[in-house]
Amino acid sequence: MRPDRGALALACGGLVLVLVGAAVAFAFPEASPLVPEHGGGDSTWAWLYLGAAAAAFAVYLAGLFLLGRRGAPARRRAVVALACAVQLVPLGGPVLLSTDLYTYWDYARISVVHDGNPYEDEPSEYPDDPAFPLMGSYWYDTTSVYGPGFTLASEAHAAAVGESEEAAAWLYKGLAALAMVALVLLATRLSPRPAFAAAFVGWNPLLVLHFAGGGHNDAWMMAFVLAALALAASGRRALAGVSWALAIAVKWVPLLFLPLRLLEARRVGRRIDHRGLGIAAVVIVAIATWRYGLAWLGAIGPLAGNLAEDRAAYAIPVRLAGVLGLPEGAVAAVFAAAFALAYAWLLREAWRGRARLALTAGLLLVATSWLVPWYAVWAVPLAAVEEDRPARLLALAMSAYLLRDAVPL
Repeated sequence: MRPDRGALALACGGLVLVLVGAAVAFAFPEASPLVPEHGGGDSTWAWLYLGAAAAAFAVYLAGLFLLGRRGAPARRRAVVALACAVQLVPLGGPVLLSTDLYTYWDYARISVVHDGNPYEDEPSEYPDDPAFPLMGSYWYDTTSVYGPGFTLASEAHAAAVGESEEAAAWLYKGLAALAMVALVLLATRLSPRPAFAAAFVGWNPLLVLHFAGGGHNDAWMMAFVLAALALAASGRRALAGVSWALAIAVKWVPLLFLPLRLLEARRVGRRIDHRGLGIAAVVIVAIATWRYGLAWLGAIGPLAGNLAEDRAAYAIPVRLAGVLGLPEGAVAAVFAAAFALAYAWLLREAWRGRARLALTAGLLLVATSWLVPWYAVWAVPLAAVEEDRPARLLALAMSAYLLRDAVPL
């Protein structure tokens, strides 16, 4: 009797759930360096965390293999339920591996509490704020790099949580987890293989540990991107435009995707409705300008800086420069030029009727000199819904590569 591949796949999902829970548990001891505010120095806990995360990723790949095989039972509801459960596990744990959510909190408090402007005032101007000692020191003397839509939303968050560190952290973690659950459901709706797509997004241990674990806002951005794709697929094109505008208002990355979609639509004869995008953009710009003046436009600059000037240890151009003994700036410039050429080719692909958004995101991850683990969410949900094997393999490869990044070893 042949084994039931669907049952084996679900067993893999269950094991991912257990291993993710174990990884989160290794953050609880005060000696664990996995929680930034602990200040712990016992690397044993970090090694245990990495071992659990790596094992979870291996099991995740096995589950995808089983779900991707022809003849495997879909078991869609069970896969989706497991995916949602996996995404919620880290909500029971502390903040993992990053202080970014405290940075969001600090920028919002500059406006809400101190009547300042996060696009003009640096956090170091308010050193007595309770968020300041918790945020990353890299951002002390940097104005906000986030889109005005996210900054406005973070002000509501800051007003709701007051001076409570625990409430600030848990709410950002919860919102990120909900965004990941939304990505699971949207991927299920968009993909011709819904069970596979749900597992591809929802069982990915890298994403769950950095979103429900770290509260990063990139999941919000990608939830709006997939919502735009789903709305367009259902014929609600004006609302799709609104969702595109909201995605761009969180971070600027979707600006790379939108031209590809527009070119594809024109080629295949799909109707385009610019009203939603235009109206939403006007409203967002008007509110942002009323709230922050024109200073919010300066947040575009840090994105270009992150892609071309700033350096992160696990960025591929930086790693390659170290291996080859070449200047980091020169290697980063070569990768940036290569991405520009690749993007020109992707525009041509879109003009021919195929907008390869997942591949665009994956190549951007390879080329950028500022790469952090949670950026993998730019590529993974898109790879889940597009039948693009190279893009899917690249998204998985980047997820595996980034498992080690940010782990304090």
